[in-house]
Order: sequence, then structure tokens, then C-alpha cells
Amino acid sequence: MQLRDIASSPSRRLSLLLAAALVSACGPSEPAAPVDSDESTGVSTAALTELVSNGNFNSGTVTPWWSGANTQSRVENGRLRVDVGGGTANPWDALIGQSGIPLVSGRAYTLAFTASASVSTTVRVTVQLESAPYTAVFDRQVTFDGTSRRFTFPFTSSLATQAGQVTFQFGGRPASLSAFLDDVSLTTENGSGGGGPLAMTSGFYIDPNSNPANWVRANSGDSRAARIQASIANNMTARWFAAWSGNITTAVSSFVAAADAADKLPVLVAYNIPGRDCGSHSGGGAGTPDAYRTWISAFASAIGNRPAVVIIEPDAVAQLDCLANDAERQTRISLIRYATEQFRDRAPNTWAYLDAGNALWINADTMAQRLENMGVRNVRGFALNVSNFYTTAQSASYAGNVNASLSSRYGYTKPFVVDTSRNGNGSNGEWCNPAGRRIGTTNQVGVGGAEMTLWIKVPGDSDGQCGVGPNSPAGTFMPDVALRMIDGL
Repeated sequence: MQLRDIASSPSRRLSLLLAAALVSACGPSEPAAPVDSDESTGVSTAALTELVSNGNFNSGTVTPWWSGANTQSRVENGRLRVDVGGGTANPWDALIGQSGIPLVSGRAYTLAFTASASVSTTVRVTVQLESAPYTAVFDRQVTFDGTSRRFTFPFTSSLATQAGQVTFQFGGRPASLSAFLDDVSLTTENGSGGGGPLAMTSGFYIDPNSNPANWVRANSGDSRAARIQASIANNMTARWFAAWSGNITTAVSSFVAAADAADKLPVLVAYNIPGRDCGSHSGGGAGTPDAYRTWISAFASAIGNRPAVVIIEPDAVAQLDCLANDAERQTRISLIRYATEQFRDRAPNTWAYLDAGNALWINADTMAQRLENMGVRNVRGFALNVSNFYTTAQSASYAGNVNASLSSRYGYTKPFVVDTSRNGNGSNGEWCNPAGRRIGTTNQVGVGGAEMTLWIKVPGDSDGQCGVGPNSPAGTFMPDVALRMIDGL
């Protein structure tokens, strides 16, 4: 339903530092001495990045915190109330948490929170991997009682991962109780990498060789050039990589190196899954599963330790149904999962997002199951509305439904990003070069519930030979359509 094509990466300056990250459940590691007071631990608060989202519960909701099977959580009087069932054997049998925290090996962090409980109880508090083996970089037994206290723990991470989590584990006791949490915080110094790739850079990378930028250079005397430069080419759009990129190691490494040299964050799209776009306008992809594994592994390795954002295989998850038989579907599931593992293992400072279609395409429960099966746990989160037109509000509502399903079925939620490159007028129900669409809000952090809004599709690039671009193959830049997008015509 949504077409992907060749795109480049103009990037818009973003002077905001990303102060939101997400987290979820269980593990062991070296504890550091707590400070049981309201005082600072001496870490300079002027240079900190906050990694916990909704730690003060001022939103009135618990999202993105999740609860385990024997806990129920709600916001009460501006703090999180956790009702814990009794009769559990292990601490992790009754827990709450937040997932998706990036950790850098050797980096210093500070975990802090205010807590009390209806009865005196020992709570296990961890910062750890969100999946087996649940290795913890911080693991402390903390006593909660009827007096609200501030606890502060500095520690150093011994792991590099994008899939960390914070947990409070209440299980292993016979009686039920209620615990209360507020002002939960996990901080690290800005620029250290602990705040994710945006905190490691000074903004998004604007590619001087994007399709619109190249067209403007080649047509500087054209009356349309100045408006296209100002409204499109001067904004970040993602660079798409596939067979047209040539040697993938060289192509990715060169692009990321140019961004790194400018102290900017590149946004890339991996778009080479076998059977891409169900053979439609953007059909193609790697010739065999083995060829894809080699390609995607090289893609991730070419990024290496440099900061980046990657969108993994637009449409591949949502288009699972178009494959001919179950064997082909299982192959795609294994390939997408392999891709998530490669970015997890080979690109530790990359936030990768697995494409999850759009707001009106796949039932949220079905999408949650597919995301789980295809390895969304291994990466930062999921992407919505890539190359489509639905509003950010529609996408955020759908993301909420997907996360609700992930939470109820699998015990975690994930951050999401939204493609706003063409959603300024919303959708008219068409997906292939429809008339009357408009460029949307430029690249920002923390808008409408999304972790980031990004221009993933290049405004003016064709979806295929259709709509207002009937003679333009997918990926071709169309200056007249670009002006339509600027004016909403």
C-alpha cells in the first residue's frame, strides 16, 4: 500500500537534544552506593541527558511504563501507584519497567527515584538487558517503607546495547502491597552517547546530494529552483539504499562518514528485501535470502560505531500477506529478524526502527505480533507512515494501539517515529502520487507522542507511474509535483 523508492538525505538542522528514551524488565550487575536524600550526587545537571520518559507521571498516564503479570499500575496524585499481588516466588514475578534504553560500555549513569510503600518491603531495582540473559549493569536491593524517600545511585555501564531497561521488581513475598514511585530518572552526560545518536551529534545531516538538491544544482536558472531549495532540499530527508547503491559497504560508509565529519546525524533506509513491494512500482530486492543476509550485514557493519538512524525495510512487515506461501513468509520473517540482529550487534550507536506500515493498513494486534516475530525487541522501535500521508495524530493513535498489544501480549512497548514528509494535508485514501497532498512538519523530536518526526520519503520523488506523476518511474524527482507538495495542490 505504500511505495518506497530511491531517496537521498537532505537533513534539517535540529538543535534539540533528544531527552526521551524508553525502558522495560529484570537482571544483575555491580551496584554503587546510594544517596538516600534529595541532594545531588555531584553529577553536573547542566550537562545531562534524561533517558527515562514520563518519569514524573505528569501526563496522567503510565505510558511507556509497563506492568508484569502480578502488578497493576496507575497514576494517583501525580505519582505512580503499583499494586502488587502476593504469593510470588521470585522478584521478577511482579515487576514494572520501561524499555528501549541505550547504554554505552564504560559510560557513567545516575539512576534516581522517589519511593515509598504501604508496608516495609525490599525491592530489587535494575538497569539491564530487556531480554535473555537479562544481564544487569545495575542491580540493587532497596527498602521501601511508609516514608517517601529520594534514592540516587551512580554506576558505570559494562554493556553496549540499545535494548536496556529499568525495572522495579516486587515479587518473592507472600502478602500484597502498594508501592509509590515518582521522579524516576536515568541520566548520563550529553554527547556521551548515552542519550542515543542525537545526543552524540549537533543535529540531522542534510545531504548535499539528495535528489532535490541535485535537481536544483542542475537547474539553477529554473524559476522553481529557489522554492524547492528552500522548502525541500534544505530539510533532512533519508537516504535510501538498495541495489542501486552499488557496493553497500562503500555507499553506506561514505554517507555516514560525511555526516560524522560534519558532526551531524544521518538517517538511512535499508530497502533490499527479496520480493520488495510485492513486485509493484518499487519491485526488486536481493536475489536470494543469502544475498540479503550478506548485504544487510555489510550495511550495519559499514555504520559501525558511528551515530545513525536506520529505517528497516519499508513495507516488508505489512506486505507479508502478499507472499505466495507460508515458506516464503517464514523466510521473510527470518530475514527481517536477522536484519534487526545485525544492527543490534554491529551498529551499537544506531537507533534502528522496523517499518510497521501505516495507520489504516494492518490491524494493530496483527502488527504487534509481526513486530515481535520479526525482532523489534532487538532495535530501538518501529516506524510509521513511511511514504504515506496519514496525519501524525492518526499515526500516534495507531502506535498506541500497537504498543498496547505489545504490552499485553509480550510485556514491553517501543518508541516510534513518523514520516511527516507528505502528511501536511493528511490522506485522501490514495497512496501513489495523489494530488492535493502537502509537505508536513519538518524533523523534530518528541512531537505528538512520536520519538521523532522525520522526512523519510523525499517530497517530489515519484511513487511510480501513477497519479500526478504518470510518466515518472519510482524514485524520479518531479519538480512540478514538488511544488504541488509545497503548495498543497
